[in-house]
Amino acid sequence: MSTSSFVIHLLNAISFAMLLFLVSVGLNLIFGVLGVINFAHGALYMVGAYAAFQVAGAWDVPFGVALVVAPLAVAVIGTVIEVLFLRRIYARDIAVQLLMTFAFVLILDDLVRLIWGTGIKATPRPELLSGAVSIFGREYPIYGLFIIVLGPLVAAALWYFIERTSFGQRVRAASTDRHMASALGVNVPVLFSAVFALGSLLAGLGGTLAAPLRSATPSMGENIIILTFIVVVVGGLGSFPGALTGALMLGLLNEFAPLLVPRSEMAVAYALMAIVLLIRPRGLFPSPALTT
Repeated sequence: MSTSSFVIHLLNAISFAMLLFLVSVGLNLIFGVLGVINFAHGALYMVGAYAAFQVAGAWDVPFGVALVVAPLAVAVIGTVIEVLFLRRIYARDIAVQLLMTFAFVLILDDLVRLIWGTGIKATPRPELLSGAVSIFGREYPIYGLFIIVLGPLVAAALWYFIERTSFGQRVRAASTDRHMASALGVNVPVLFSAVFALGSLLAGLGGTLAAPLRSATPSMGENIIILTFIVVVVGGLGSFPGALTGALMLGLLNEFAPLLVPRSEMAVAYALMAIVLLIRPRGLFPSPALTT
């Protein structure tokens, strides 16, 4: 493999890893604080992609507006789900939580088909990011570089939010002991709603960024949630650095494994998860709370 080909494949891997990170860190945030494994997270990612299509494609509004509006719309949907439904079952068995969130996978899938149909919805790339740059003599899309840059910026902002703000302190306190946090004056129900909204926003942001790359289809949420669960299992449930590490590992495998064995992406992903679980059953960076 030439140097230019290797660099292009590496950039593709990192770009895909950043999308995976945005979705998986939202799932990890929700689990780390609320203790809920949200099966509907992939469906929220899908809704973000369709919302981006509606704003930037159907309404022909600048993509920068979609980049704000679509994730916020998904955050609102996530808040409604948490307040009206999930809040009532936190004390119930985990199987009830899984069934509830899986029900929303089916509900959101059907709503998407009802509103937008079953066809592929392509979202145009923003004009400012529609070109390409030359890297070692090969053309690489500017939009891919944009995602590569945006991913670490979002990671840094999340780290600052969790570790350096008073709200982040309350989040970490509630993730460690929600009853003690409540006794100390933290409004835990409101905090849980805010955290679920933030996790949903991250899923929506991932879907919005993926829309110009992969288009919006009704099945895209099911595909991403499988990879997202592999990321969080490999990295460690509730772990911020685990989400980033797992996403990078899976992104690299997803890009380079098919070069050696065609159509082996999912096989190597499951193999990675199995190997990590054999060596470290709680993942690479196990954490009872979402801390760095």
